[in-house]
Amino acid sequence: MPNRAPNRLLDEFARVMTDAAGTAQGVRREVETLFRTQGERLLNQMDLVQREEFEAVREMAMKARMENEALKKRLADIEAKLAGGGEGV
Repeated sequence: MPNRAPNRLLDEFARVMTDAAGTAQGVRREVETLFRTQGERLLNQMDLVQREEFEAVREMAMKARMENEALKKRLADIEAKLAGGGEGV
């Protein structure tokens, strides 16, 4: 039976390592959750907009810019006609 003692020691060491690995995974999950929660809290405090909201406002701005350019051209055409004697106005 002297051969059984090293096996028992190795079994005990393997069990301790398995427990340590399980504990390390649990700690990792807790740290990840803590970082995620803190990150979300920080982003909420920064008052950032959602991607969808940004895209909607961007589309509105592009449309307004195009309408503005069209109105500028129309106004320039009208002013040119008025400066030329008012023909066709």
